[in-house]
Amino acid sequence: MHKNRQPYAEVQPYITLDGSEIRELMHPGVQGNQAQSLAEATVFPGKPTRLHRHRETEELYHILEGRGVMRLGDEEIPVEPGDTVCILPGMPHRVSAEGGVLRLLCCCAPAYRHEDTELLE
Repeated sequence: MHKNRQPYAEVQPYITLDGSEIRELMHPGVQGNQAQSLAEATVFPGKPTRLHRHRETEELYHILEGRGVMRLGDEEIPVEPGDTVCILPGMPHRVSAEGGVLRLLCCCAPAYRHEDTELLE
């Protein structure tokens, strides 16, 4: 296997502090890339992520499957496949699935770290 390629089948999911199921597709701590991380998140109906923010990390969420509602600060935004949402550092946010499972890609720069996550509820 090439060091710059991560086969999907080899990535084990885990639950992050916000409650979503994550598959860390590329992360400096594992693959050795330098400035960002990429993960696939799954949010199940009736189990929204916990309201949280990141002190340093900017996130991009790209919706792959399902529909949901993204809360950014006090605003709620409907999201659907093909939508991309920018979450700036310090912005309180959470996402919920509406109807079925919501799957999204999450790009973090700098790379995701549990220590950068502040739970707000």
